[in-house]
Amino acid sequence: MYRKGRKSEFYTELAKKQNYPARSVYKLKEIDKKYKIFKNGHRVLDLGSAPGSWLLYISEKIGNSGLVVGVDTEEIKIPLKNNIVFIKKSVFDLEKQDIKGKVFDIVVSDMAPKTTGVAFVDAGKSLELVEKAFELVKLFLKPGGSFVCKIFDSSSTADFFVKLEKHFDFSKRFRPKAVMKQSKELYIIGAGLKKL
Repeated sequence: MYRKGRKSEFYTELAKKQNYPARSVYKLKEIDKKYKIFKNGHRVLDLGSAPGSWLLYISEKIGNSGLVVGVDTEEIKIPLKNNIVFIKKSVFDLEKQDIKGKVFDIVVSDMAPKTTGVAFVDAGKSLELVEKAFELVKLFLKPGGSFVCKIFDSSSTADFFVKLEKHFDFSKRFRPKAVMKQSKELYIIGAGLKKL
């Protein structure tokens, strides 16, 4: 008999076995496998990084010569490695001096609002987070860099995508297999940031 949460359980159990604090890592792994986002030595800004699964994966991919800076209002649940820096702060309060004016090869955002169960309200809050992430891309991402962000799919998604794709050589909407069937989650990938 098919159980509604079977896919969720599969990825949750896999995350436990592989020592990741959350199943969300498999969404990023699939995106990276398909679009070759991370390379050794990259500098990455991870927005909404708690509990830390994306930080761990990125840390492994960029190696000791790379750096990943995580930002979240919640604490992360992973030990900090030499190539991980964590800033406990809201992205809405993040300023250039918080990360010493660094520029990044990649900005990723798995930020999601606390959901209300009201689809249009949740989609609106998700869009607000994505818009903020895109502002930070303009501040911190170097020309040629990549951006990956989660958004709750809604009537506003297409408008945001049109705005984003003007700034990148390549852009794509993508729904990883690890996203639950009933979820509105969608990921937007931009590669090759044009000079702003």
